[in-house]
This record gives sequence, C-alpha cells and structure tokens, in this order.
Amino acid sequence: MQLIKISKSDWPEIALIYKSGIDTKNATFEEILPDWTEWDRTHLKSCRLAAVHRKKLTGFAALSPCSNRSVYKGIAEVSVYVAESFRGQGIGLRLLTELILCSEKAKFWTLEAGIFPENTISIQLFHRCGFRTVGIRRRIGQMNGVWRDVILLERRSPVIL
Repeated sequence: MQLIKISKSDWPEIALIYKSGIDTKNATFEEILPDWTEWDRTHLKSCRLAAVHRKKLTGFAALSPCSNRSVYKGIAEVSVYVAESFRGQGIGLRLLTELILCSEKAKFWTLEAGIFPENTISIQLFHRCGFRTVGIRRRIGQMNGVWRDVILLERRSPVIL
C-alpha cells in the first residue's frame, strides 16, 4: 500500500468511499455528498492523504479546521474513511498514523474527532493512535428525525506542546 497526497483527480474514487460512509448513517451527519469544490474548500490542503493499493484508492484521511478564529489555528478535526471491501486490513491505522505525523509537521497541537457511539471500530482505531475520549455530546444533532450522540475524542501532540 502506498500513501499519496490527495488531488482533484482522486475525487471520483474518494467520493465513492465517502458516499459509502454517508450511506451507513454511522460515519457522518452528512446526508448529501459534496462536490469537489465544496470538499476542497472545507479540508486543509496541507494534510490530506489517500491509500492506494494496486492503483485503486482504498481509503483517505484529511483534516478540517475546527474554527476560523486565530486562537484555534492549531486545532483540526480528523476524518478517516476506508472502502468497505478493504476494511480490517490496517489501512485506517496507516492513514491515521501518517495523518498525525503530517499534522505535527504542520504545527497542529490538537486533533479532534467526533464519532457516533455505534462506530466502535473507529473509536478503537483512534484510541490506538493516542486519542482519548473527552466526553459524549448527547443529542448533538438529528439524522432522519432521530437525535444522535457523538463521542468526542482528542489527541494532543507531545511534539508541539
């Protein structure tokens, strides 16, 4: 498996993986797949990675800013998605590990993730990579008329602090 920086030409494959995550109803509150322009605008260009195996994009990880306020410039939200047929092969671990290194080079000191409690595999992955559970945001948003909780995780960089 090879890790590459994401470019616009990767969007069709990334969109398929992201859409699959949306469809599970356990990966994101998003209900509609954004187009490349919107996804590109909302994700930091400095830390975007895709996993490629035999010329097939198998997963991706990216950072989004938590806020536009200058005091939060070192904090970002993490997204990791792996194609359904490639789950359980260590791709998520490799992507998240490399994304953490990328974030530290880019001077991020805190990474955050909000994960649905039902997505236990993702919670385990983030814990394995040094994230800790900060708390539960109860009834933080609705999906199809149903209130959902989100587990809030964070990782503080020992390199930056």
